[in-house]
Amino acid sequence: MSGSILDVVVVGGGYSGLCASYYLKHFGLDHIVFERGKIGQSWESQRWDSFTMTTSNRLNAMPGSNYSVGNPEGFSLADEFITSLKLYAAKHQLPVSENSDVVRIEKEDPSPYFNVTVLHENEERKYFCWRILVASGTFSEMKMPSFANLVLPHVEQLHASAYRNPSQLQSGAVLVVGSGQSGCQITEELMEYERKVYLSTSPVPRIPRRYRGKDIMDWLIESKYFDIKVAEAADAATISGKEPILSGVGEGGHTISLQALARNGAVLLGSMEGADGSSTFFSDNLSDHIRFADEFSNKAKSFIERYIAQKRIVAPIHEEDNADFAGLTLPFDTPIKSLDLEKHNVNTIIWATGFREKLDYIKFPTLDAEGRPRHQNGIGAVEGFYFLGFPWLRTRKSSYLFGIKDDAGFICNEIYTTIR
Repeated sequence: MSGSILDVVVVGGGYSGLCASYYLKHFGLDHIVFERGKIGQSWESQRWDSFTMTTSNRLNAMPGSNYSVGNPEGFSLADEFITSLKLYAAKHQLPVSENSDVVRIEKEDPSPYFNVTVLHENEERKYFCWRILVASGTFSEMKMPSFANLVLPHVEQLHASAYRNPSQLQSGAVLVVGSGQSGCQITEELMEYERKVYLSTSPVPRIPRRYRGKDIMDWLIESKYFDIKVAEAADAATISGKEPILSGVGEGGHTISLQALARNGAVLLGSMEGADGSSTFFSDNLSDHIRFADEFSNKAKSFIERYIAQKRIVAPIHEEDNADFAGLTLPFDTPIKSLDLEKHNVNTIIWATGFREKLDYIKFPTLDAEGRPRHQNGIGAVEGFYFLGFPWLRTRKSSYLFGIKDDAGFICNEIYTTIR
């Protein structure tokens, strides 16, 4: 047990936790960052070999740095990004305790401080602190459908976080379930290696990589698109929805769309809704998913157009982008609603079905009925408890690294003003 009460304990030593630690150190607050593995552990253990960031190094710059690695306009590979995190922690001498898994956080009234139990190298250690900042994010526990165990045993199944490269998979076709960032990028890679891919889609927005002479992220930042606050969001679906897909692969990155994937050979399916042996079943909603993505792209471009007109900006016309067009003529008359895995030689299923938070180590009521944080702008429902690195924490940009950096500054300032 530590001999004194820390100002702050930070849970998680990834991008969020390191940004927070930088600010906490700037404010002179005594703190420790507990990371259950090594710095950047989730980036290393949950990303495939060719994974590339979708926002530029310049946008991903951490506080006190110009940009994370190499070319400021480039897009880092996962190992480059992990290296930048480690170098950042070392450069700023941040108090990160690696291989330290927080297993319990307790607070017993009328005690004014928190009791934190950490498992470090199979030894439990106790710490006391005045403030807690949970910066472990949402990549804690894999989500898998309940019917996954109904698939034939010989069909290889792995979550997208366990995928590394096409060579690790059995021969034959691949069924990718989920068309978010991971599902679409993995589908692209598999097709580059001449693997037959069936893609079960989901309602995911998309945007073009470039628009009117700029990376679209720069337009959306400049036009304050990402500054929309939670209270200003159109509806709950906006907040719970996924982030729009795009890719940082290749020079300057590129646009990903369901249409482009289909044109390159992917067989598109609706949402997967069940399995029984070699049979898999899909909803009749593929056209809805295509339309949803197209409409989002058009809305984003319209938002930028209004900004350009309002500010009277002189910008080049939109470059032709074959991946960013509406509509799709499917190579079959009716949607595919079932797929026989044996008949179509599908020997692998990759579940690109995302993650959920795992916050069961918090032993007092600061979570909702579904286990999600109860907070307002990252300030928890329990005094002295804070959250960082969660989507829509304060604004739309909270889902992105450049938004997490801003959130970290806000939260740490809140902690400082309440503790001093």
